Amino acid sequence: MKKTQIVLLVLIIAAIAALISLMPKGGTDLMSSYETIASAKEKQGKFVHVVARLDKTKPVEYDAVKNPNYLSFTAVDSLGGTVKVVYKNAKPDNLEHSDRLVMKGKMQGDQFECNEILMKCPSKYTDDPKRIQQSLNNNTN
Repeated sequence: MKKTQIVLLVLIIAAIAALISLMPKGGTDLMSSYETIASAKEKQGKFVHVVARLDKTKPVEYDAVKNPNYLSFTAVDSLGGTVKVVYKNAKPDNLEHSDRLVMKGKMQGDQFECNEILMKCPSKYTDDPKRIQQSLNNNTN
């Protein structure tokens, strides 16, 4: 091996060691994967990311006049698991219209205490044949 290759290899090993040493204890607080509701319930008190959707058959509890920093709703994941979600912040715009919710927080008993909600809206760029035809008609005129 050439001297430059050896030096590069040592630098790479040192960088990996430095990154590992900077990881938090347990390694899961900042490096969280997406969880189902069932797996989040098994990790009581641990910070997780849960992917689910709003259960539109259950009421959304939010009163901007009474308490603008309290939102409660039921979420359903892709496996059919449900959980009551409590979000102590203002209600996000278009919550009812979002396709998926990525909720960051912790399970506390039988409810999910959410710190942050990311909404994934349906794409307007789907392959809708009517929309494509309409776009073609508009462009030819």
